[in-house]
Amino acid sequence: MTTIRFGHSPDPDDAFMFYAIAKNKIDLAGFKVTHVVEDIESLNQRALRGELEVTAVSVHAYAFLADQYRIMRSGASIGEKYGPIVVARKSPPSQPSPIKGEGVKHFLRGKKIAIPGMLTTAALVLRLFEKDFSYVIVPFNKILDYVKAGRADAGLIIHEGQLTYPEKGLVKVVDLGEWWWEKTKLPLPLGIDVIRKDLGEEKMKTFAQVFKNSIAYSLEHRNEALDYAMLYGRDLTREAADRFVGMYVNDYTRDLGEKGEEAIRELLVRGFVHKLLPRKVVPEFV
Repeated sequence: MTTIRFGHSPDPDDAFMFYAIAKNKIDLAGFKVTHVVEDIESLNQRALRGELEVTAVSVHAYAFLADQYRIMRSGASIGEKYGPIVVARKSPPSQPSPIKGEGVKHFLRGKKIAIPGMLTTAALVLRLFEKDFSYVIVPFNKILDYVKAGRADAGLIIHEGQLTYPEKGLVKVVDLGEWWWEKTKLPLPLGIDVIRKDLGEEKMKTFAQVFKNSIAYSLEHRNEALDYAMLYGRDLTREAADRFVGMYVNDYTRDLGEKGEEAIRELLVRGFVHKLLPRKVVPEFV
């Protein structure tokens, strides 16, 4: 029996995807799965060290992992016309259309922005949007309070904070997924699940299918999978958790498809062209 240490973040969307594996609702094809639940930046760092056979990582981090891991076609968190957002205590002045970007860029230029980690995809996309800012790394679930307290001029928000920021009295400055769509007409790939190459071709393909089956099971048994996901909801209402899961467990999650693969390639190319990534990376899929 092959043990798979599977890393995922403590979020409703990840938990929703893993429900069938965690609760033995599907055939695990002879694999023993051990769950490693940590925030995405910690998982990025563990993957850099090759510690986990399978793990969720940021697309940004994959640029540094491509020698050791391949991308599974299932499990991606991709937003079409939405994604991580930048929030602040007040709106940029006179900005009727923040999508156009220039006024927002000026607003953020030179500011101190709280970000959830340097290897998060959100951080990469923010730097594609505007490079000139200083940053402080803050745990993703503490950024809203950090900005509200005035310890940073703005905050880069991932996960359920994209829905809950108004409760803190904060305002959205820009939606980076919306901006990315305006620029590329592609969805924004944020998180992916990768599998270590040293497992070998057969085991990589077999486990990738197990994970795809888990996602399909949850989508087909939405209410029971959502019950499980609520355990990771961090005080989200069921309605909000359902909405959040719906945002990031979608058709691209079931299978990247050509458009999802193209989006990943485009993000990695742009990161390299703008000198934000150390080398040109051609993603490998399984």
